[in-house]
Amino acid sequence: MCQSLSIKRCSILEKFSHTVTVRQEPFLSREDHVGKKSSDGANPRTTASKLAQLSEIKKDIHVDQANTAIEKQHAKGKQSARERLASLLDPESFQEIDELVRHQKNNFGMEKNRPAGDGVITGFGTIDGRPVYVYSQDFTAMGGSLGEAMGGKIVKLMDLALKSGAPIIGINDSGGARIQEGVASLAMYGEIFLRNTKASGVIPQISIIMGPCAGGAVYSPALTDFVVMVDKTSHMFITGPDVIKTVTGEEVSFEDLGGARAHATKSGVAHYMASNEEDALDYVRTLLSFLPSNNAEPSQHFESKVDLQINQHDLEMDTLVPDSPNQPYDMHVLVKHVLDDDEFFEIHGGWAPNIMVGFGRIEGQSVGIVANQPMQFAGTLDIESSEKAARFVRTCDAFNIPIITFVDVPGFLPGVDQEYGGIIRRGAKLIYAYAEATVPLITVITRKAYGGAYIVMGSKHLGADLNFAWPTAQVAVMGAQGAVNILFRKDISSAKDPAAERAEKISEYEEAFDNPYVAAERGWIDAVIAPSETRIRIIRGLRQLITKRESMPPKKHGNIPL
Repeated sequence: MCQSLSIKRCSILEKFSHTVTVRQEPFLSREDHVGKKSSDGANPRTTASKLAQLSEIKKDIHVDQANTAIEKQHAKGKQSARERLASLLDPESFQEIDELVRHQKNNFGMEKNRPAGDGVITGFGTIDGRPVYVYSQDFTAMGGSLGEAMGGKIVKLMDLALKSGAPIIGINDSGGARIQEGVASLAMYGEIFLRNTKASGVIPQISIIMGPCAGGAVYSPALTDFVVMVDKTSHMFITGPDVIKTVTGEEVSFEDLGGARAHATKSGVAHYMASNEEDALDYVRTLLSFLPSNNAEPSQHFESKVDLQINQHDLEMDTLVPDSPNQPYDMHVLVKHVLDDDEFFEIHGGWAPNIMVGFGRIEGQSVGIVANQPMQFAGTLDIESSEKAARFVRTCDAFNIPIITFVDVPGFLPGVDQEYGGIIRRGAKLIYAYAEATVPLITVITRKAYGGAYIVMGSKHLGADLNFAWPTAQVAVMGAQGAVNILFRKDISSAKDPAAERAEKISEYEEAFDNPYVAAERGWIDAVIAPSETRIRIIRGLRQLITKRESMPPKKHGNIPL
């Protein structure tokens, strides 16, 4: 052999042959190699056989893990992970990624349970033709627990969504951290939280809770823009009932502690409580129709023809506010009237009902609505309503959605609980939200606008662009009765007829201050309008403000009073 090689190459080869044991296998010619058959008769090296192998692998992956486990899901009113994706996305639009990922762990016998996908399905598709990224945790695969492989898939998807400028939707149905993987599981939660924070205000993030979501897992949904839960089947809590009983002695059920109703009405964690999974997915599809894909896009706009002539429907607004200032009325009536097709998509409807927030369309353009609700606590602002409105205002501002505010607020709710609960700090959040907003801001005062609450609710002083008031508006430091008690206490007590004196002073105060004209004279109200003009005025205002450009002073970020 060395005769055919150079002397140098021959010496190297001989030296190498003394140190390496060569595996003795017969040499196969190209013809022999191509013709070699597998045990089942198929040639494993042909393109056709490799395609067949890929088909078999995908077939195994796309068959749900265990029929018995899926049946248990269905028995609880829950769909499988893939069924949920099929219901959420446009037909045949889903493209899965990382379907072959498996965990690489050997602890606690984990090498015997390595499901493809590692308990989560990730990919992208479309909703009403618009691109979205989505992941769906699979409770039938290792309880949907999050480990390094699953976390890596979710993190990769979030990075893609952020780079692409498209919304990301997470369908949560997980037993929590995968204990067998130890700190690796916790690390992946941290990676997810980091990306939730980086994506905040850049792309819409929506969390759908369709099963358990406990411990550290709850913080990812909490960092997203919207959380949707399903009644009776979804639960969120930091510590479960068993731990609470052990530590504090309190006994509480899963449902009372972290069910959808608890979070939709008491904690405010859930923006919507769905009656079932289909309802939840439909809600998300509709919600996305009001949102842009990212913060660089304008708000959603659909072609819509409007009539700028006052009609009978408009005239009904002239009788909406009762003659008695203490009689309530339903602000939903006005909100729906102003919006296209009377359609109001309410957010957080079950929590802090004394203020209403939600989306609608005016002349086809998405708008955000903030409105005091006189039917609940007379529309007063408290801790919860302040935070609810502040969060919504900031969400709209982040995604370029104009904000329409309807004001009927007698003030902040008094009480020791409110003061101790931090109404000063938490009420300031709403001031901050309006003051930093750069989107078009239009405010309509329908009746009461008293004291600090007047300032907070989208006033001209906080930067609103257009401020209208109805003739029924009462813009003052406080209501007539309270003001008279302070200003004329001695006069009333010393009068021959205190009741008559009080009535006279109240009448004087109302005439002097309890109206919109004092504020209008100073330019803080741009126009006093008939209620029947409201929709037309808002339409024209939005047309003019569509090109509004405003920026905040350069800074790293503000310090909102959290």
